[in-house]
Parts: sequence; C-alpha cells; structure tokens
Amino acid sequence: MKNRLLSLLITAMMTVAAMAEGQVKYVFYFIGDGMGVNQINVTETYLAALKGKIGIEPIVMSSFPVVGMVNTYSALNGVTDSAAGGTALACGKKTKNGAIGMLQDLETPCTSIAVWAQRAGKAVGIATNVAITHATPASFYGHQPSRNMYYEIGQDLCKSGFDFFAGCDFHRPNTKEGEPTLREQAKEAGYTILTGGYKEYMKKGRKAEKLIMFQSDYQNEKLGSDHIPYALDQDKNDLTLEQIVRAGINYLMGKQKDGFFFQIEGGMIDYACHRNDIGNAINEVLDLDKAVKVAYEFYLQHPDETIIVISADHETGGLVMGKGPYELHTDLLKYQRKSIDELKWMLNQQYKKNPKAFTKTAVEKVLKAEMGLWDHIKLTDQQAERLTARWNDIEKAIAENEKVGDRINELCETTKRIISDAALISWASGGHSNGYVPVYAIGPGTEVFQGRIDNIEIAPAMAKIAGYEAE
Repeated sequence: MKNRLLSLLITAMMTVAAMAEGQVKYVFYFIGDGMGVNQINVTETYLAALKGKIGIEPIVMSSFPVVGMVNTYSALNGVTDSAAGGTALACGKKTKNGAIGMLQDLETPCTSIAVWAQRAGKAVGIATNVAITHATPASFYGHQPSRNMYYEIGQDLCKSGFDFFAGCDFHRPNTKEGEPTLREQAKEAGYTILTGGYKEYMKKGRKAEKLIMFQSDYQNEKLGSDHIPYALDQDKNDLTLEQIVRAGINYLMGKQKDGFFFQIEGGMIDYACHRNDIGNAINEVLDLDKAVKVAYEFYLQHPDETIIVISADHETGGLVMGKGPYELHTDLLKYQRKSIDELKWMLNQQYKKNPKAFTKTAVEKVLKAEMGLWDHIKLTDQQAERLTARWNDIEKAIAENEKVGDRINELCETTKRIISDAALISWASGGHSNGYVPVYAIGPGTEVFQGRIDNIEIAPAMAKIAGYEAE
C-alpha cells in the first residue's frame, strides 16, 4: 500500500512538472552566498525572540511550499568554494574549486542556465550586492580557470550580451595597462552604466538598450569596489538589493521578450559569516528576504507563469546555535546596530580625526551605542578584562608610535566574539563548511526540488520547467 501511494505521488509530481514545462515565462533564481540551514534557523529564532517567544518566526523564503536540502561538495573537495559552488548552481556541473564556468580540466567551458534562457529568447538579468565579477554571479556568464581573473571575467560579462547587470561595481583589477577599463569596454558593448541608484534608474535606465547598475563611486572608494554597504550600515542614499530587484524586474519586463531569467545573489551573508559577525549575518539574511519578497509579489500577479527558486552555494562559518547551556539569547542581537567592519571604520576615523580625544571613555561610548555593551549586553568579569586588555594595547601602540589601526581592529574583533558569546552562538571557523544548504521554491513544477538533492540538479530542473534547452 505504501509503495502504491508513493508511486501515485511520484506520478502526480511528474504530471505537474510536465504540465509546467514550457509554460513558465518568468524565472527567479536567488542564491544566498554562505547561507546554510542554520543561517535561516538563527534568523527565524531571532525574530521569534524579538516577540518574546521561544521558537521561530518564519521569513518569506522559508514559507514557500517546496523545501529541500542540498549537498554542496565540489568535484575534488569535500568543502566547496564559491566558484565551484556557483558553477554547479549555474551550469549543473561539478568542477574544481576556483574555476568559473569551466570543467575541472580548466579547459572545457560549460554554459549556464542564463545562457540557455538567452537562447530561448528570454531577457536575462544577473544581480548581486557584491562585485558583479565575484564568483557567484560570474559563474552565470564567465569562463575562466581562476575566480581571481577579475579583468578577464569582466570581459566575459561584456561579451555575454545579457540585458541587465547590477552590483557594487567591477572588482579590482578593472583594467590592464594599455587597455580600456572594464566600464569603457562595457559601454563599447552597448551597456548604459548608472551609478545614481534607483532614482537614476527611474529617470534614465528604463529605455537603455542594455543596462548595468552600480552603486555610487563614493561607496566604491570607501568599500574597495567589493560590496554595497551591509544592511546594518546603509542610509537612505545607498543602493539596496531590494531596489536592484525592483529595477531588474521593471527593466526585464520592459524588454518585451518572451519572459525573463533573473539571478540574484545575496553575497554579503557570506561576508558576515566569514567574519563570524552574527548580528550582521542575520540582517543580511533578512535583507535577501526583502528582495525575495519583491519577487514573490511579482509571482502573486503571475502565479501560473512564474517560479522562484532559492538556494546557496555553501554554508559559511560552521554556525551553531548553542554553546553549552541549553538556552539562547538571540534577542540581545537587536542591540548590534553596525557591522563589525563599520565599527572598525568608525573607530579608526575617530582616532584619525582627533587622536587626543580618542580615550577609553570615548570608545566605550561607541560600543554602548552601536553594540549594546554594558547597557544591554552585560559583561562578565572575564569579558570586561578582555576589552581592557585590548584598550591597553591601543594605548601602548599610541605611546610607541606603532600601527594604532591594527590594535583598534583587535578591539572590534574581541567585541564581536563577546556578542556571539552573549547570544550563545558558536562558530567552527572563518571559512566554509560542508553543511547542508536549503532550497526553497514556489511555482509550477517546483515540486521536483522537494527532499535531498545535489547542487548540480537545480539548474537543469529549472531549465526543464521553463522550457530551456540545457547543455
């Protein structure tokens, strides 16, 4: 009887998928870089704690009807990097760590679902909140043996002919001696480049033949052309992932092609988890979820023609909720108001502007206001001693004319660890792990993502649902 029921269920799922094939016009593919199952779990646990309850408060993406678990190992490594992980998600092929859109021989290119969509007559958009030539977005248009070949990857972008790109900028190096910059090459390839955010897009971007959205040159200078500001650090003038998705949908629909394929990366979840910056990591998951909500609003208008699939290239940090005692204090994380990177920048700027006013009292004032220490996060004697030791190191560096910035950064690192300790969050490393990552999906035919799957199964399955010819 059980076998018969299982057979009927499989037949029904295959029938739904077959009905969906070729019917779907709009495809959203979200990738939370570094977003393992515990990154989702801690976010939902945090939201519940804010309401004073133990449990979870579901976010948009995890509320989708289809939920699965994904294996992420690469061709030659038990733990993947973002290049191999991105290539698996984009092209449906396992490859060597570090390779972008190439097989493990580092000679044979493989095409991505974005290319399959383009060949099927769809408008194509690739977006991220980090550099557009970083590993994950690059895997959808690039073919290079090393993810560090940023200039060559940028040239691949210019050759792709995709309709819409968005991110902070091209990553450095963005030029080579005697050759045009990547921005110049993109303009030569017919791309209009906007750096004025969503407002400039609404004024100038909608009628562009092909479009690239970057953040302001000021932010790129401050952040090294590496990412847009963390959600915790943004102000009203900053470009956001939510705005990128809104602009992308508007632009791709305006191309009046037979639907679109839109890949969006939440790349800074990975950044925050590499840094073991827990409050920041949670806010980056929530930031990606805001972008997913925009796509979901679109889905509600076109439910029979739209699919949304969300997954991740790998887990980052070995995040675990629990550190001995059988309890959590994630509610304390609401008092972290800046990323640790921004805290470092703020304190270093404070010292540079007025070294004489850079006192222990002044620093503690910042830590209270931006991190909640003392007033909300009560310190143990040992934690207080650790902070005092870091301040003593700063005073010594000032007295001996050493690099004060390094000592300030160490103080911030200690602050970060205290915050995780207070919330009872632990980290295995500052790198990637082989932990499962989730897949969430909604739309016709997406039942195929239910259960445990491998990362190379996602793109071909999406292509089948949408009627693209996969390679």
